[in-house]
This record gives sequence, C-alpha cells and structure tokens, in this order.
Amino acid sequence: MIRNIPFPRIFIAAAIFGIQTAAFAVDGASLEIGSGNKTKMTRVGLQWKWDSKWWQSNGTHIGGYWDLTVSQWRADRFRNIPGNSQNLIDVGFTPVFRWQRDSLKGWYAEAGIGAHYLSEIYDNNDRQFSTKFQFGDHLGIGYVFNNSVDVGIRVQHFSNASIKRPNDGANFAVLRASYAF
Repeated sequence: MIRNIPFPRIFIAAAIFGIQTAAFAVDGASLEIGSGNKTKMTRVGLQWKWDSKWWQSNGTHIGGYWDLTVSQWRADRFRNIPGNSQNLIDVGFTPVFRWQRDSLKGWYAEAGIGAHYLSEIYDNNDRQFSTKFQFGDHLGIGYVFNNSVDVGIRVQHFSNASIKRPNDGANFAVLRASYAF
C-alpha cells in the first residue's frame, strides 16, 4: 500500500504536519526587491526569532533570527549578451545578527551570512559563478514601527568563497519589508 503513494505526497504531508508543531512556529514573513549587476531580484522569506540577548546594555542588545528565503533572479545580459536573459531560483538560509532596542521597535543594524543554492549557474554582465552553491552575506539598517512592520535596506554580496573559479561574485541593493507575528 505504501509503495503506491508517491514520495512528493509523503513529503508534503510531513511538511504540513511539521509546520503545525510549536517548534516550527514562524515569527515573521518578508518581501524583498533588489537590483544589481543588471539583475533584478524578488524574494520572499520566513523568519524565526532567537530568544538570546547578547551584550544587553542601555536598552539595546544583539539578538537575531533565522531567515529562510526563496528568490527569483531575472538577469538581462546572460553570457554578456545584451537582451539575452537568464531566470533562476535561489533558496537561502541565513542566521542574521541584529543590534536593536530591547523593545524590538525603532532603529536597528544587522549583518548575516548564509548558504544559498541557485537553480543554475549564474552568468550575467561579465560576472560568472562556477557553482550553484553560494554564500550570501549582507549588511543592513532599518526601522521597526509600533505595529511590527519592519522596513529596511541591505547591501548583499553573493560569492562561493573561492571554492571554485571563476568566482566573480554579484552585489545587490535590496529593499525589505517584513511583519513580525
């Protein structure tokens, strides 16, 4: 009987069951748009806040969250040919450290570095990756309003840390909006 159930259905059922447990309770969701190297990016994400508060002093601390994202990249100069496009998907998982107020409202600064997997090897505007696996690091600033809406801006860099050449990397300026549940 189990042999007749396709693997994707078992996986989906397990994922739905897992999402319902308290251990996987999502704390926030985000929407991001970015641009760089003649590539446009749209990204959605889910966040899980950390309970830890490091270097707590004067009403501020360093905290953070886990950030799970899925992005679509739309490049318009594939293989350095104007008008030749490349579309790919990026799945990323990043621990993000955030210097913030103890109230979790107001101004913040953050930094993160995580792992990303691309659906194909990026090759756009004379920038080439040699692997689908990339590290994505970012620096950002933002503001959390009293209604838990968070708006920010980031500078993000993708590179494989010279695991394999070429390793030209790509940089993006990213606008981010999120909401904490």
